[in-house]
Amino acid sequence: MKRTHPAIVIFLFFLGWVFMYADRNILSPVMGEIGEQWNLNNSQLGLMSTVFFIAYSIMQIPTGFLADRFGRVKVLVIGYILFGITTFLSGLASSFALFLLMRALTGIGEGTYYGSQYGISSNITPKKYRGIVSAVINSGMAFGISLGFIAASYFTYTLNKGWQFSFYLFAIPTIIVAILIGICVRDQSSHEKKQEVPHMKDSQNLKRLFTKNHLFVYILIFCSLYGFFGMLTWLPYYLQTVKGVEGSQTGIISSLVPWASIPGAIFFGYVSDKVKNKKPLIIFLAFAGAVCQFVIPYAENYSLLLAGLVFYGLLGKLALDPVLISYMAEITPSSMYSKVYGFFNFSGMLSSIFAPYITGCFADITGKLEIGFYLSGVLLIIGAVLFLFTEGSNRMTHFVQYYKPGEEQVK
Repeated sequence: MKRTHPAIVIFLFFLGWVFMYADRNILSPVMGEIGEQWNLNNSQLGLMSTVFFIAYSIMQIPTGFLADRFGRVKVLVIGYILFGITTFLSGLASSFALFLLMRALTGIGEGTYYGSQYGISSNITPKKYRGIVSAVINSGMAFGISLGFIAASYFTYTLNKGWQFSFYLFAIPTIIVAILIGICVRDQSSHEKKQEVPHMKDSQNLKRLFTKNHLFVYILIFCSLYGFFGMLTWLPYYLQTVKGVEGSQTGIISSLVPWASIPGAIFFGYVSDKVKNKKPLIIFLAFAGAVCQFVIPYAENYSLLLAGLVFYGLLGKLALDPVLISYMAEITPSSMYSKVYGFFNFSGMLSSIFAPYITGCFADITGKLEIGFYLSGVLLIIGAVLFLFTEGSNRMTHFVQYYKPGEEQVK
């Protein structure tokens, strides 16, 4: 089979993230419509996202084993087709229970993408271009968030198509992308197995992935993603019900966050590559993101609200992510990168299970959605304070540089 040009593979993976994040965010602007149809309270509205992310998070670890056993492309394509089919069936759901089941199955389908995609793209990309290629692929997330917000708002409120229409519409290109990946992307996992060198004793020692530095990073990424997923789930609904913004406009306003995140992520990723000690930059971004979480619900002035959203995009989760990923590489032996990023992603995605539902519960108890934003800010401050107690990056970098698998101690 002739090898597909890497640019085409990169573009297909970019589209993969576009439709994954579009699917997640076509739900947010129409939560009010779904709630009215099935007479749901805020806790039940939050549960729609929670069941999706439970299934998605659970799939993160077994996906790696499945991909090694059956092939990365096969696992990715099967999961992505399932994701497309259940997105369509979500629109056909005749009851809330059936809708929750479809969202859980969608999460299982999407859960096969992360590990498989990054495994393939890392193989086809020269080391010196991996940062740029990852940025291009990851930008699909921002495009998808914006596309989901705007499309759902436009078709539901401007064209009066009903909330189901967006699910039908996005299911079609999702399945097409899965088929194109299956046709164009070559699976090299079996070839890699033949050249694999068995890991030495220490590379199997998971204790090295749970040092104090690692644990504080896991906590910080959890706190960062808690606010991010809480905002993605509730922001359009909050703008409609609390700020009085027209439903047709909430998608555009909510899209300020992902669009601002693109230059923010690129800039701070570039800065992190230039500085030796990333700790001050990480702490700055964490505190800045927390301040934005406070400003958004506190702002009475419409302009201040928009400014808070823009600055959260520039300084929040999507800007912090590449810096933390780079930091993890500094404190971890290279032979354990795949394991550490698996735990890293799993730790962050755990927050997606709790954030939508807890925000809804607090809204039901207090009658105010703002509590969810304030809680996100407090958690991010806690994560930043704990990160202050990490060891100096220079010492950890020295350890990783001279660490050799199989040696119990660096002499």
